[in-house]
Amino acid sequence: MNENLKLPYHLEAEQAILGIIFLESSQIVNVVDRLEPEEFFNINHQFIFMAMIELYQKSQQIDFYTISLTLKNKNQKIEGSTNYLIKLTNMIPSINHLDTYIDLVHETALKRNIIKTASAIVHEGLSNPDLHHEEFLNSVEEKIFQISKNKKSNKFILLKDLLRKVRKLTVENKRNNNIIGLKTGYAGLDEITLGLKPEELIILAARPSMGKSSLMMNIAVNIAQENKNGKASVVIFSLEMSNEQLGSRMISAKSQISHKNIQLGILNQQQLKQVNYSIDTLQDLNLYFDDSAAANILDIRSQCRQLKKQDKLDIVIIDYLQLIRKTNKTNNQGFFNRQEEVSDISKSLKEMARELKIPVLALSQLSREVEKREDKRPILSDLRDSGSIEQDADIVMFLYRKHYYNKDRKDVPLADLGHTELIISKNRQGATGTKHFNLNLDYLLFKEIDIIPE
Repeated sequence: MNENLKLPYHLEAEQAILGIIFLESSQIVNVVDRLEPEEFFNINHQFIFMAMIELYQKSQQIDFYTISLTLKNKNQKIEGSTNYLIKLTNMIPSINHLDTYIDLVHETALKRNIIKTASAIVHEGLSNPDLHHEEFLNSVEEKIFQISKNKKSNKFILLKDLLRKVRKLTVENKRNNNIIGLKTGYAGLDEITLGLKPEELIILAARPSMGKSSLMMNIAVNIAQENKNGKASVVIFSLEMSNEQLGSRMISAKSQISHKNIQLGILNQQQLKQVNYSIDTLQDLNLYFDDSAAANILDIRSQCRQLKKQDKLDIVIIDYLQLIRKTNKTNNQGFFNRQEEVSDISKSLKEMARELKIPVLALSQLSREVEKREDKRPILSDLRDSGSIEQDADIVMFLYRKHYYNKDRKDVPLADLGHTELIISKNRQGATGTKHFNLNLDYLLFKEIDIIPE
């Protein structure tokens, strides 16, 4: 027996859809945007539907004669020829049930896709014994996730519904001060980026000790607090610091108590109250942490897919990009060229942002080459030794603290040591520029400033 006969399909629904189009050709508008030709199980029905689409796109009449001629020109023969086309119009229980027939065909096509995908997964696993289990798992999840994404629905929208959506969006944007992405809690930054938007890869790069992780944590908390009425979900993969270290930094910034004192437990009664209050304030935020130092890009994408399915994912933050591992797809021994490996990781992060429809904020370490220049402000070319990060990123931001390099000089005021420039050097959808912050080095809190220290 032909293996295909065992697959689920709905022959009568396929015939009814084609018959309805023959009787009332304008109905193809309701079908063509909801079904693909390959969703018809019967190959003859696929040929007929493709011919109908071709005639529709050419604004030509759809009838028995034009369909027969189109099929003949394509050397596509159907059983029964014109007689079968005529027969289709006699197989319509009701023209009013077109939506039901479309749903039946789409549902059975989806089931066939699941079955074929499962078969492909089994074949992949059995035919490639050297395939690493992590890569195999990632391949499986990608295939299943694509099936759930590819549910086709009617994309037509009535004008009044469209205008209602536009009005609602305009009101929301006005309420959000013209921010269309996630608010970072820093008005100056949001003014340039318009918020962190879905499908964007945002890179925050700097030399060590500039405050990348501190700014990252400040932004993470702000996003969780200020978006979706305090219900935004922020996922942080920390490959450099432990969850406990990040937690103590959050408490320090929130309570504005020295991070060192919190770590050592040197707190008076009033400070202890402040710490407890900060914990009570923070604990209900939707912040998820993973400090697996050995995490690779496949692990990260897998976990994010799971959270997305649970509607617990609005942004992913990674600290930092160069610490992510990536196994070689062919020999699992790793890339011989580190630049190639980093490029592959940055591409994967961008793909993840697009696949899951979320922004991805990745921290990046700059090389020592920056410090060999007289002007140590980072520039885009400083990323070129790090694979294709610059190319893959939608937004590239650099942190620069001028007085970090003068920290041993006694004539530099302590307050000036925290002055930080946030340099937005690339913004695919908007302007670039520099925003100024003050980093309190005691409790690791960034605040925007208008006045630039001399």
